[in-house]
Amino acid sequence: MNSKMERLPQQESGCFRDVLAILFKHQRTLVIVFGLTVTTVLLATFIVSPTYEARSSLLVKFGRDYTYHPEVGFMRDLISQEEVINSEIEILRSQDLLEKVVNTLAVENIYPDIVKNPPKDMTPLEAAVIKFQKNLTVEGIKKSNVIQVSFRNEYPDITAKVVNLLTELYREKHLRMFSDTNSSFLENALASYNQKLRTSETNIETFKQAHQVYSLDEQKSLLLRQRMELDTSLKNTRVQINSLQQRFSSLKDQSRVIVADKSLYTLTDRDKIVVEAKAKLLGLQIEEQELLTKYKADNPLVMKIRSELELVTRFLKEQEVEIMTKVKSGNVLYQEAEKQIIVTEADLSSQQAKAAILEQQLDVADSELKNLALQEKELTSLKRDRDANEKNYKTYLDKFEEAKLTDEMNRQKMASVTVINPANIPVKPIKPKKALNIILGIIFGMVTGVSLAFLREYTSQGISTPTQAEKRLGLKVIASIPYKYLK
Repeated sequence: MNSKMERLPQQESGCFRDVLAILFKHQRTLVIVFGLTVTTVLLATFIVSPTYEARSSLLVKFGRDYTYHPEVGFMRDLISQEEVINSEIEILRSQDLLEKVVNTLAVENIYPDIVKNPPKDMTPLEAAVIKFQKNLTVEGIKKSNVIQVSFRNEYPDITAKVVNLLTELYREKHLRMFSDTNSSFLENALASYNQKLRTSETNIETFKQAHQVYSLDEQKSLLLRQRMELDTSLKNTRVQINSLQQRFSSLKDQSRVIVADKSLYTLTDRDKIVVEAKAKLLGLQIEEQELLTKYKADNPLVMKIRSELELVTRFLKEQEVEIMTKVKSGNVLYQEAEKQIIVTEADLSSQQAKAAILEQQLDVADSELKNLALQEKELTSLKRDRDANEKNYKTYLDKFEEAKLTDEMNRQKMASVTVINPANIPVKPIKPKKALNIILGIIFGMVTGVSLAFLREYTSQGISTPTQAEKRLGLKVIASIPYKYLK
């Protein structure tokens, strides 16, 4: 165990010596590769033209541009923030916008090398636009509504001009794309709905004047209340009529009883004469019967008796009528009964006339309620048209005002995109980064030299270290002599 622990440090020390031996053996190769690599990087760093980058930040405000206004109604909707930013980025990278920037600043100012050596398969403008797209970076900042625009070029002043011109042209294009071109249409529609609204209001006023309708609810309530009162009064009147009819019949019966009751008056001399006449009539009737047993009906004696019978009978009838009249006029109960009959009959006639009038008034009230219902239906239809026209008028009025505001904002170039930081002329280039390139060149040269040294060592057929000799020959090395002592 101890022998193993002792051999482990010896092996590690041997490996380290082997590495150093390989490096010293190929030190010339390592130095040459390292020098060439560092020299190449330095030359590339200082010979390559510097690249400058100008940046500008844009703030996209979520306002009227991305708000949906339907033609009818007031519902509004806003698209998501990500969709807005992506839409604005696509506008910034649009082909026509890039071509306009290149044409404005001229191809020879942005890419003079393209003008000096124009491509064969395309025009200088097309080649410049393609190169412009490669050198342009437009990206949205995460979790914000900010867009960053950057452009790279060999000339610092050109980079700033390109970015600032691009943002300015972009804001103008944004205004054109989101400007409302329907102002004239909205104005015509507004005038049309205004005329319709006035016409509907005039129709309502004409209808009210023609039918004397001012407040349908109050008029309807008043008519219903009047009808209820008339109906109640008619029912009470009919009850009184039934009561008076019963009273009238009762008084009539009572009057007949009074007239038929002979105990209600006293006998007079005229009454005695009537009694004697009735006795005489009875005697004449008996005598007539006796004569008829002896003689025929045409016998003068029989005819005389019959003549006397007729005279006595007529006398009795006259006397009975006169006596009955005196009985009625002289009887207090009969007179009171007749008075009650007259009063009751008068009341009955009055109540019947009142009932007839109430029935007529009730029919009139029902007719007015029916007409009022029809008028209410027609007025409701007119109001519905007025409300619809008013709603459309207000909708188009709001849209027209928004369109006017949008036009004014467009004239003043008030877009919903604001430049946070305009592009300034860059002072330092972004490429090449000299210090970083030198450090990376040194590291790369060292790694390349060491790698090449080990590669040459492991591909060579010679033996450089005792460890290699032991591995290849399978024999233990007793001693080793440095190569410099053999010369």
